[in-house]
Formats: sequence, structure tokens, C-alpha cells
Amino acid sequence: MQTTRFLARLLIAVLISAAGFSQAAPRPNILVILADDLGWGELGCQGFTQQIPTPHIDSIAKSGVRFTSGYVSGPYCSPTRAGFMTGRYQTRFGHEFNPGPAQSADKNFGLSLKETTLANRLKAAGYATGWFGKSHLGYEPPFHPLQRGFDEYYGFLGGAHSYLDAAGDKANPILRGTTPTTDTGGYTTEAFGREAVNFIEKHKGQPWFCYLPFNAVHGPLEATDKYLARFASITDTRRRTYAAMQSAMDDAIGAVLGKLRELKQEENTLIFFFSDNGGPTPSTTSGNGPLRGFKSQTWEGGVRVPWMVQWKGKIPTGKVDDRPVIQLDIHPTALAAAGVAIKPEWKLDGVNLLPHLTGEKSGAPHEALYWRFGQQVAIRMGDWKLVKGAGMEGVGLERNAKASMDGAELYNLKADIGEKNNLAAKEPEKVKQLAAAWDKWNADNVEAKWFPDRGAKKQGKKKNKSK
Repeated sequence: MQTTRFLARLLIAVLISAAGFSQAAPRPNILVILADDLGWGELGCQGFTQQIPTPHIDSIAKSGVRFTSGYVSGPYCSPTRAGFMTGRYQTRFGHEFNPGPAQSADKNFGLSLKETTLANRLKAAGYATGWFGKSHLGYEPPFHPLQRGFDEYYGFLGGAHSYLDAAGDKANPILRGTTPTTDTGGYTTEAFGREAVNFIEKHKGQPWFCYLPFNAVHGPLEATDKYLARFASITDTRRRTYAAMQSAMDDAIGAVLGKLRELKQEENTLIFFFSDNGGPTPSTTSGNGPLRGFKSQTWEGGVRVPWMVQWKGKIPTGKVDDRPVIQLDIHPTALAAAGVAIKPEWKLDGVNLLPHLTGEKSGAPHEALYWRFGQQVAIRMGDWKLVKGAGMEGVGLERNAKASMDGAELYNLKADIGEKNNLAAKEPEKVKQLAAAWDKWNADNVEAKWFPDRGAKKQGKKKNKSK
């Protein structure tokens, strides 16, 4: 009798335990949306202009957290993407510059094969992985997304592509997997959104990681009549086309967010949105609001970008946060959300933002953020920024010149977001403190492995760590 009762209680305990396990929250999907050359001041949610409505992008901020001091580790395309993929400063492994076009880039250009991508780690954890859009992380087969942890790929490998002519660039075709295709439906922005929607539908029964890097709003300035008609009141042709391109991207993002709602996966999806660098205002009109400088510069206008994260039911909604964060943080944050333990030997520079988002931690995620881009360098520590940017005396376009903080300018970004009032002469001790911190960080960097349009740099036996 007692044995029977014991077995009955044991069976009940097992059933309760199993029920509890089955009701545990599933691992979240991870959606990373990357805009190309989108300036800090262009979105309605940023509060500077309402000329181009972006309701779907704005909804991410309204339903999540918008970081007003969101940064990227590179002031233009490829370095920023390498940093995101690895969670490490790209200067740690020599990915300091863009490679130039496919026709002139060295065949060894690409995200270092010694580095592990976010997709590698999520795939190993059981995630389906898909990449839809621009790569700019290598032209040769070993660097293809399908060799870097992704199950599915649709996009192009170069730095730019026509939006209207899929077959226009023979050296940089639109690929489905590894096969060239002209299946774009007429406009690449819509095609990348469509492919992401199909991926989400296809993998709705398992956790997935979807990386959606648009080429919008990067040049060339091209749009369809459908989107141009929305901005007939804009008389400047370039600005009108730009507005149409940004609106098309917003629509594509809206389609993806709509699919999440349709599948009732919105509350189980961690969403990031950011731009790879500031707007190249002179060439496309993409604006950076009050920030100084633009794309390819270490001034705020080159490295501070729209940056937001949404996870309904898990992090606050409609919150604005001014603590500095960087795209390197996405890698460890996504892994933490997926339940993947982060190992010290990975040497990630990014920080898991989840405890900072939930309020478990109230301090700044980073003691400092750093940049090295040829002779252009910068460090932000708290409200202070020490910088050598384009246009300063002695700061040229020589990519292989030694980088240093000699002659750097000091700004207090809280009081002077436009970097107009150089305080270096008034605050010499602050200059010394920030310069020493930058030097210490730079000691763990390596030489750039290539320079734009000049192929790979031949490496000697002795590496110059001060670059």
C-alpha cells in the first residue's frame, strides 16, 4: 500500500515537473535590422525632422528603448559590420577599412576566418539562421555568409548595388545562396524585406536569427515611382529620391514586424535596429541633426547613429536612454537572451545589455568607447570625448600613417553635442587621462590588413601594434 502511494506521488511530481518545463518561455528569436548610411537626425523618433515619415522604425523605439548615445565602432560600412558580427573591435583583427570594389579588392579581404560570428554561436545553439541583404565582409567563397554560420542567404557581397538593376554589376551579383539571380521583384529594398518575411514564416516552429542589412539608404540614389509619388512636394531631386528610398525601407521593415504580429511572435522576438555609420550628407542628403561631421569621420556625425532595441514584455517600452552603447553589444546581448554562456576566451568587447535594459544594473555599460580609423582616432569616456577627426591640422587621408592622440581635441558632449568648443587647453589632465586609456586599448590592436583600392597590406614578421 505504501509502495503504491509512493509511486503515485512520484508520478504526480514527474508530471508537474514536465508541465513546468513545457510551459517555460521558449528561447527568443533574434532580429537585427541594419540601415546603410542612415543619419542620426533622419528618423521621426529622433526628434529632428518629420519630412520623411518612418512609422514602422519609430514603432521599435516606442515599443522598446531608444539609445540617444548609440554608436558604431567604425565610421563606415565594412568595419562596423565586422565588429557587429564578432562582438569585438574590428581593429583587434585588422579589419580597419573598406576593401574597395570587387574588381580591385585583394582576394584575401574578408572577415577574419579566425573570428567566430554571432550566427556561428546561435546556430550551434539550435537557431535557424538567415541573412538577407548586403554583406561587405568578403568576396571569396570562404567569406560567404553560408560559410560563416548562416543557413540561408539572399543578397550581394559588395559595398553597394543598384536598387533597380539586379544584373547590372557582374562582379557583384544578387545571390540566392551562392547562385546569381535576378529575382528581386524590381526593387532590392522590397526584395530583402520579402525574403526576411519568408524566412520567419518558414521557421516559425523553432528559434531563429534573422539578419536584415538593407543597402538603403546608401547610394546610388534610386527609387520607384511608387515611393517617389509620396514626396512630390520635395522639389530637390536628390532629396526627393532619398526620401523615397528611406520610406521604402520603412515599409519593408513594417512587413517584417507585421509578420511577427501575425505569427504572435512579437513578444518572443528581441529586435535591434541601428545604422552602420552616420549619414553621408553631401552625397545623399542623409542628415545627422546637430552632430558634427558625417560618414568616414570620427566626429559624432560619423559614428553616432540611430540605435534602438525592442523586446516586448521583457524590457521597458518607450524609454529613452542616454548611456553610451555600441553595436558590439548586440552580439553578447543576443547570446545572453538565447541562453548561450559567454566564455572569457572569446574576448568580446561588447557588453550584455539585458541587465542594463531591465534596470538590474543602473550604471553605464561601458567605462569607455574607442575608435581608430587611420589617423582619425577617438575615445568617449562618460560625457568626455577626445578626438582627432577629418579636417584637423595634421589629420589627412593617409590610411597607413601612425595613429596617436597627439594634438587631439577635447569636448564635453553633454554640454556640446556639436563638438564646437575644444576644451583641451582648459582640461589638460582630462586629456592625459583619456589619451592614456586610448593608448592602453590600442596596444591590443593590430595593423590594418588592407587599404581601399590598394589591395592587401603585406605583413612583415614584426607587427606594429601602435599602427
